[in-house]
Amino acid sequence: MDNRFHNLPDTAIQLLPMSAGDVLFRQAEPAIGFYRVQTGCVTLRRTTKAGDTLTLHRATVGELFAEASVFSDQYHCDAICTVAGEVQHICKTATLNQLSKDKDFALSFSALLARQVQSYRFLLEITAIKSADERVLAAVSAGYLEGAVTEFATRIHLTHEACYRALRSLCNDGRLIQTGRGRYRLL
Repeated sequence: MDNRFHNLPDTAIQLLPMSAGDVLFRQAEPAIGFYRVQTGCVTLRRTTKAGDTLTLHRATVGELFAEASVFSDQYHCDAICTVAGEVQHICKTATLNQLSKDKDFALSFSALLARQVQSYRFLLEITAIKSADERVLAAVSAGYLEGAVTEFATRIHLTHEACYRALRSLCNDGRLIQTGRGRYRLL
């Protein structure tokens, strides 16, 4: 169990096995808690009204996701397992109860949320970069290219075609090197 949640009752945390492709929750479903990745990977995706899919977050080992659901009636995206593993489901009701009676827990949870806001703002800075080449370079430099290039592209708000072109251009310019299929690193 994550040390940040040791004050919660044991019944508040449930370990769930996942297979690739499993859906933990869907957009607009009632929010019943948030999650922590034990092993594997979960991607949070939202489909826009225009039908485009955006990757909002790629949660890997040790990371929390859907924490905002503690303060929401419903989930605002889909959570899909992209690499088989296990996640901890952390009960919304138990978390709210602990927040209301434990100042240290509330401060710790608030600090966690604040750090995540900072992280999301950094991603917004990257997605604001107009040049696809420069956006891809900044995102690779920040370590965002961890999974499939198509998922990476949606995370930084590019089409996968534009992302592949930018990766090729950066390799041709000697700013990146391709180390394998879908794998790149800075020179």
